Amino acid sequence: MNIDDYRKSRNSSYSNKSIKLKNGIRSFINKFLISMIILLCGLILIKSNPSYAKKISNYLYQESIHFTKLKKIYNKYFGKYIGEVEETKEVFSEKISYNSESVYKDGVKLEVNTGYLIPALESGIIIFMGEKEEYGYTVIVEQINGIDTWYSNINPKNIKMYDYVKKGDLIGEAKDKNIYLLFEEKGKFLDYKKYI
Repeated sequence: MNIDDYRKSRNSSYSNKSIKLKNGIRSFINKFLISMIILLCGLILIKSNPSYAKKISNYLYQESIHFTKLKKIYNKYFGKYIGEVEETKEVFSEKISYNSESVYKDGVKLEVNTGYLIPALESGIIIFMGEKEEYGYTVIVEQINGIDTWYSNINPKNIKMYDYVKKGDLIGEAKDKNIYLLFEEKGKFLDYKKYI
């Protein structure tokens, strides 16, 4: 390779990098401008018709907002948000296995082996972690299908509030031989038989 060939290859390499950078910047600017246009149109619509403002206010303060749906829409149009990191988590290839089941209040009590590791039944975002009266320590996952699943009487493992868990990710470990599952949608508890 002579000096002229070397310079041409070096220049084409720089040219390719600058083209990728320009395309990335253009893409970001386009997404930003489209977002601003949508926001401004929404604000104009609200300002011109106060009834829309009341409807939006009622929706925001009286309905539950499903973060998993928002994340799915965001990822579809904008990709992963800055700072989102794929973490390595334990994954199970099984459903919840149990020795026996019985109705317990609004859900089901499952008898499992001591120390049983509990997988997420469906992908979603953790929206609650804490004590629930008569259920013990509870983790609630707002699933991508709109159903909130309660995992109760557990010790959580490597999860925190607002983590996104995938189907099969480790939620926690059974505190003793019983775990409680509840399935809730829009404030109503559902029949557990459809989901386990």
